[in-house]
Amino acid sequence: MYEVPLSARVRRAALVRRLALKDPGLEVRLRNGLDAAEKQLLAHAESAEDPRISTLTGHLAAAGGKRVRPLLVLLGAEFGDPWRHGVTQAAVIAELVHVSSLYHDDVMDNAATRHGVSSVNARWGERLAVLAGDLLLAKAARLAAELGPAAISLNAEVAGALVAGQLCELIGPGPGEDAISHYFQVISGKTAALLAMSLRTGAQQAGAPEPVVRSLGQYGEELGLAFQIADDLLDLKASTEQMGKEQGRDLAAGVTSLPVLLALADTTPRGAALRELLSAGPAADPAQQRLALRLFRRSPALAEAEAMMHQRLDRARAALSDLPPLPALRALNLLCDYVADQTG
Repeated sequence: MYEVPLSARVRRAALVRRLALKDPGLEVRLRNGLDAAEKQLLAHAESAEDPRISTLTGHLAAAGGKRVRPLLVLLGAEFGDPWRHGVTQAAVIAELVHVSSLYHDDVMDNAATRHGVSSVNARWGERLAVLAGDLLLAKAARLAAELGPAAISLNAEVAGALVAGQLCELIGPGPGEDAISHYFQVISGKTAALLAMSLRTGAQQAGAPEPVVRSLGQYGEELGLAFQIADDLLDLKASTEQMGKEQGRDLAAGVTSLPVLLALADTTPRGAALRELLSAGPAADPAQQRLALRLFRRSPALAEAEAMMHQRLDRARAALSDLPPLPALRALNLLCDYVADQTG
């Protein structure tokens, strides 16, 4: 059995304290809910008759992470009965789906690290990484089946959205399609769908009214878009130690992140050098990566992407306007601030 790294537990506890904002009842419920979900997550991720398979499927779950998606499930449940059966299991499902997507993302990006440890594809090879990710997705589906038709439907919906988003990214924009519009279509499936699903399934399992479930889903969609833009920015601005993965990994993989798309659209002389470098393809050479990162620091693309992130966060806050004034509502607003602060 793996033990979650101390650093991951510390980061998770700090996020819970920030969102609870000195509300001891909410903080205790979130902390206990995350602890319970963590135990079940590791148990399900590592469950296999063959210990070699357990090592593969448990590798990234044990490496830690902020557990944003289980946290969103628990916050969604606050709008109903947070003690109701199935809430913890819903949090586990959300994180299993997320972790499975990381296995596939790392294969697509040829990533070497994730959460500060070797990626599964780097350590055991791409074929095993893909199959391990598939197995985690199957485990999530099995757990959803135990919760009933609504959970099954949401799980199938988000699994389809994740795959469609990845396919959309690989295929690229269609003839005449705006590249930035295509980008938002991609991340709506790859990132935002799961955050929206986490809130919706938490609220559903807790018996929240349907209008509340819909509003939480809208909030989660906008938060997810902002969340991905923040991740794009961090790839260019944060150190490897801060990120838990290589800085400039998107550049090396040729990922068309939002700052890259904005830089490519910059036709001013100031953006010429960066546009020329990016137009040549993935910056696989370390010297190219360093040059691109230096040029990005002087490019308006970062500020433009950050402005678009804040627009999405404003829309997320607006989606909360009709929800009851519970401590969880304040926490969701604070989560928008948290996302914004990551890129500051």
